[in-house]
Amino acid sequence: MMSLMELGIFLVTMMMGEPIAVAMGMAAAAVIGLNDMPLTVVAQRTINALDSVPLLAVPMFILAAALFGASGITRHLFMLIRLVVGGIRGGLGHVTVLANLVFSGISGAALADIGALGGTQIRLMREQGYRDEFAAGITMAAATIGPIFPPSIPLIIFAAAAEVSAVKVLLAGAVPALVIAALLMLQIGIMARRQNLPRDVRAPDDPTLGQAFVKAFPALLAPVILIGGLVSGLFGPTEVAGITVPYALALGLLVYRELTWAGMVAAARETVHSTASVLFIVGSAALFAWVLTIDQVPTRVSAFMLGLSKDPWMLLLLANGILLLVGMEMESIAAILILAPIFTPALMAAGVDPVHLAVVVVLNLMIGLLTPPVGMSLYKVAQVARMPLQRVVAGALPFLWPLIVTFVPGLSTLLPNLIVK
Repeated sequence: MMSLMELGIFLVTMMMGEPIAVAMGMAAAAVIGLNDMPLTVVAQRTINALDSVPLLAVPMFILAAALFGASGITRHLFMLIRLVVGGIRGGLGHVTVLANLVFSGISGAALADIGALGGTQIRLMREQGYRDEFAAGITMAAATIGPIFPPSIPLIIFAAAAEVSAVKVLLAGAVPALVIAALLMLQIGIMARRQNLPRDVRAPDDPTLGQAFVKAFPALLAPVILIGGLVSGLFGPTEVAGITVPYALALGLLVYRELTWAGMVAAARETVHSTASVLFIVGSAALFAWVLTIDQVPTRVSAFMLGLSKDPWMLLLLANGILLLVGMEMESIAAILILAPIFTPALMAAGVDPVHLAVVVVLNLMIGLLTPPVGMSLYKVAQVARMPLQRVVAGALPFLWPLIVTFVPGLSTLLPNLIVK
């Protein structure tokens, strides 16, 4: 009964125009008050949700990403990627995929990646004669990769919500992200031949490529150090985040010498703003999920799903459909915190590896963002590219490829099982 009341208040509050995080917090607090529970529970459960060691990585990864941008590191990496693959037919499409793979792992938010990189990518493709639909479609599709590639804030949030090893979950996203990137580039190659897409005008010569590689090499070491630390077991996610920040500072101040005091202040301001937004969502969603838990919703949903089928593939398909629908409407971190405790028990009971499930949940939520008719990435790209929504939808459709990680769990579990004992 409490869960139905909470859901009803949540939907009414959302229809009144309140942000999702505010609607969740207000709904949970209202139900707690109406059921004569002490209102101190609201503060207690919210603060308890934030009292988590893995969540310490969130502000540090956000700060590292902001420092990379303020130091010119992202510009050097983008130039190197453009020189390496830009000369291939349809080269800017390949650049878009690789740029999102390299840059967006830290932000872990597809909409943020579209906002930061999408405008530049679409503008460059337009200048070289790409169709607007192709430019919009590949920009959205490429943005779904970053949130499953380590380091990934959504995967860290899932690990905290489902009580799974954060190291295993982060490593689980690496191989699927690389496979999806490879398949997207294969698809671009096929479309480039059929549509006679142009090559990048920045065809590399040996001196230019060599100079770009030398400039970008210190920046290229950042993901190597980060993933290498996780793989070797020397660092956990929080320690890796802590190391990434001083490394970004060292590059900006000592190597590239482009990081100014104003840039550091701007990066700190962006970090505070983004961290406050993320953790406010975490606290509100955790309180919302707690009310569902005390009303035994996870137990009931688990029993219902196992009553429908005990076949893991059927349950994964059911979960995929729900996640895609939720991903169209709800912010991904909030959706993870609410759905992870509900889905995980049933799917684990059916034999699904929770590490594999983490990648499936995050990727499906990201794909929900570009699924017509209401995926939020569609509206974000329409805004960035100044295109009619129907043309953006037409561009997205060719890139709604099969969710391979759902049917090939070995892709997600390969690195965790190989490295983490």
